[in-house]
Amino acid sequence: MKFLHDYEGRVIRLTNEREKHISEHPEMRPMIQAIKETLANPERVVQSMSDPEAHLYYRFYIGTRVGDKYLCVVVKVREADAFILTAYLTDTIKKGDIVWPRKS
Repeated sequence: MKFLHDYEGRVIRLTNEREKHISEHPEMRPMIQAIKETLANPERVVQSMSDPEAHLYYRFYIGTRVGDKYLCVVVKVREADAFILTAYLTDTIKKGDIVWPRKS
């Protein structure tokens, strides 16, 4: 198990099982280090519309195995725990309440 930190300093767990699940997708194998970067320095964080405990961290990467894409890291955020559910590459940022950057 890995313990990563997000932009707020929150500890986020990445279990071996979730890392294996993410790595089963060939385009994601070289992106494991980028997950850490995306959590620490996201371009945007959106609260999921279907699950208020799920936050979607986005960061844009040029030249992934499938072209220029956003990396989306889905994190379940609970009061005493936060852990990665999955991560994937996508063309778009999902709709939902923007958690980061905060509105002034």
